[in-house]
Amino acid sequence: MAAGGVRARLARLRDAMREHELAAYLVPSSDPHQSEYVPEHWARREWTSGFTGSAGDVVVGLEGGGLWTDGRYHLQARQQLRGSGIKLFPVGDKDVPTIEEHLARTLPRGAAVGVDPAVISLKRTRKIAKKLAPAGLILKPVDENLVDTVRGPVPGRRARARVVPLPTRFAGETSASKLRRVRRAMRERGADALLVTTLDAIAWLFNVRGSDVAYNPVVIAYAVVTPDEAVLHVDRGKLDRTAEAHLRRTARIEPYAGIRRTLRALGRRKATVWIDTETTSFLCGRLLDGAKPMFAPSPIPRMKACKNNVELAGIRAAHRRDGVAMVRFLHWLERSLPEGGITEMSAAVRLEGFRREGEHFQGLSFPTIAGYAGHGAIIHYSVDEASDVPLRPEGLFLVDSGAHYLDGTTDVTRTLLLGGRPTGAQRDAYTRVLKGHVAIATARFPAGTTGARLDTLARAALWLSGRDYAHGTGHGVGAFLNVHEGPQSISHRSTSVPLEPGNVQSNEPGYYEPEEFGIRIENLVEVVRDEAIAPREFLRFDTLTLCPIEKRLVEPGLLSADEREWLDTYHARVLDTLGPDLDRADRGWLERACAPLDNA
Repeated sequence: MAAGGVRARLARLRDAMREHELAAYLVPSSDPHQSEYVPEHWARREWTSGFTGSAGDVVVGLEGGGLWTDGRYHLQARQQLRGSGIKLFPVGDKDVPTIEEHLARTLPRGAAVGVDPAVISLKRTRKIAKKLAPAGLILKPVDENLVDTVRGPVPGRRARARVVPLPTRFAGETSASKLRRVRRAMRERGADALLVTTLDAIAWLFNVRGSDVAYNPVVIAYAVVTPDEAVLHVDRGKLDRTAEAHLRRTARIEPYAGIRRTLRALGRRKATVWIDTETTSFLCGRLLDGAKPMFAPSPIPRMKACKNNVELAGIRAAHRRDGVAMVRFLHWLERSLPEGGITEMSAAVRLEGFRREGEHFQGLSFPTIAGYAGHGAIIHYSVDEASDVPLRPEGLFLVDSGAHYLDGTTDVTRTLLLGGRPTGAQRDAYTRVLKGHVAIATARFPAGTTGARLDTLARAALWLSGRDYAHGTGHGVGAFLNVHEGPQSISHRSTSVPLEPGNVQSNEPGYYEPEEFGIRIENLVEVVRDEAIAPREFLRFDTLTLCPIEKRLVEPGLLSADEREWLDTYHARVLDTLGPDLDRADRGWLERACAPLDNA
């Protein structure tokens, strides 16, 4: 987006702010469901600032503005904000103020900071208001979203995007069974109702999938579960007879906008309502006026994150199919690159084509990150026609990609040497990233361990060389659901939620040299019980992803004997598993790619 366009939009937004007597206006990334990835018509922060990353909040002042985003997006944000008049506040860097600290320093006492109560959570609303109060600032809910007011009509909700039932042969459990588990948790907590606002939780609970949000197979909806019924608020235009019949087995279907009426009714009844303050909007909290709130994390995310045996079997099958597509792509890239004509974008398109040929393919799980040379250092780089560059038979190429299949979701990153010789710095950094990857893959840890305790294992080898990376080491992954799934993760920012058997996590340490190259090695792993340690309950990881790791970037002398054995054993499994599904040429390439390290 041109900087001039952003400046014009900000000027119009400031006019609306003056009408509401606001000194600043907060534009969060989130939507009414506190989603990480939002549909186009709710991408207000992107429209306001031109910044396209999935995380970050904009504050617009009457004479300036700022974007707060984490280390995954610092490079991208600097590029996209250039000339816009919006200043980057790189979260995580030294001496960078929080939004509240910045507002307290720059606004006069008595000033009002506006926000749409529909797009900010109860928890965050309370946190901001509490931190602004000592400076005499007021957080003012403005029911009219000012961004919507100034930008005019936008693409509407995808009214005809179908709701599709997910058969039990893929889900592994009926919706009725899931509701029984949820109601059991409600009885234990004394709740009369549970408000469900997050879209992947609703998709899981009712065994449905949709396409309302790009790359996320979810349906825009709300749900309220009581001991006697489940009410699903969804646009009826998305339901054909099959979907409606499926949902009516367990739910009463009401219009999407009817959630206001349902919540007000709970308030009038003075019902005890289970509310997750991290995922429930401030607006929903106000609509429940009169109810007895019970604030606690929703029980659904942990239930959803612990995959059942049917889901796990499907995920393994999906990874085998996905591995075949990756091998075919890697072989194609190697033999086609010398001919020229391949760019970041065309490589990403070709990889998607290989995946489309796989059984049960439903679409990509996120936009493919295909970053050549310096683009690889932009952690969540998104290639487009303006940024696309040709690939040459030299240097590093980072490809982070994944797909949704009816039986599972994948996410894999490989850093490739396209030709020539890597520099010593590249080999050293790559090998240290690999050491961190192996440290996670081989970790054994007691039940109850959180990801924060494991995160250090992935960074230790990099730290010894004075390097680090500005993202978490691993995120949860859904079962034909969102590629980013909580509540557990492997990160220094991890919550108190421990890793549990059935969780599927990414294992993706990395290193990024700005404007030069990026390195990341990512596999998905399943948390399993470690039967070799008894009688104590210990856990470990089983690696799910099947794709060769670039051996030409490895410095063998930096690896221990155990690390070399892990790499050779992993490659032997990749070859044994994928080999039978490949033609002779692709299998021959895979045999070379999976040869023992000593033969590289």
